[in-house]
This record gives sequence, C-alpha cells and structure tokens, in this order.
Amino acid sequence: MIKIIEAKTEKEISKCLKIRTKVFVEEQSISIDKELDDLDKICIHSLVLMNHIAVATGRLIPLDGKNGKIGRMAVITEYRNMGIGGLILNFLEKKALEKNITHITLEAQEYVKKFYSNHGYSEQGGVFLEVGISHIKMSKEL
Repeated sequence: MIKIIEAKTEKEISKCLKIRTKVFVEEQSISIDKELDDLDKICIHSLVLMNHIAVATGRLIPLDGKNGKIGRMAVITEYRNMGIGGLILNFLEKKALEKNITHITLEAQEYVKKFYSNHGYSEQGGVFLEVGISHIKMSKEL
C-alpha cells in the first residue's frame, strides 16, 4: 500500500531529511551542508509511505506570486521504477495549485530529465554543474 502525505510534524519532516541524506549524501556523495538548507522551513514536504515505511520525498518551495520550485526529490534505491516519483510530482503540483502557484521550475539531474519531460516539463537552457553533478533547468505551467 502506497500513501503520500504532506510532512508537517517534526517526526515526518525528519523522515524526509533521512531519505534525502541516504540518497544525496550517502549515495551521491553530496556534502550534508549543501543538501540541508534554510528553505526546508518554508517548503511543503511530501512523504511517501509504503506499508508504513518512509521510502521517498520531495519538496515545493513557494516563490513569488504564482511561481514555485520543486526539488529534493529522492526515492530510496529499492523503491525506484515503481511510479513513486510521478506520485510525488502530482502531489506537489496539486499542493502548488492550492496555493495559486501555476508556474513550476526545477533543476533536474541530467540523467533523469526524461522522467520530468514525460511529466510535462520542458528544458530551459543548457546543462550546468551543481554540487559536481550535471543538471538542467526545467519548467511547467500547471
């Protein structure tokens, strides 16, 4: 059973940060001080539970006016390729619309840009390096 919730409590947000640490810090060798930031305080965090186990997360940063940014999407290795990433995107896009956010940007790691393209995101500009990993800016009108 897959359930996706907005992580609001300290315990729920802690589970999100634990997933991000596992995926980005341990798996991709991103420095912990680059992974965690002050934006977590203002974000809408999603938490995916599979049989009550926290397996994935993502966040929406409300920006100015009708703009928002999705980021920190992370799925624990053994739960990938099960459609969970799409569930997170749909959930965060729905939350964006609830806040009258209609323009979403994100910075996708280049190797997963096809995933975002398949969900209606368009590439904006060229490839750039962030924390030593190739990324591409993408956007979508909701």
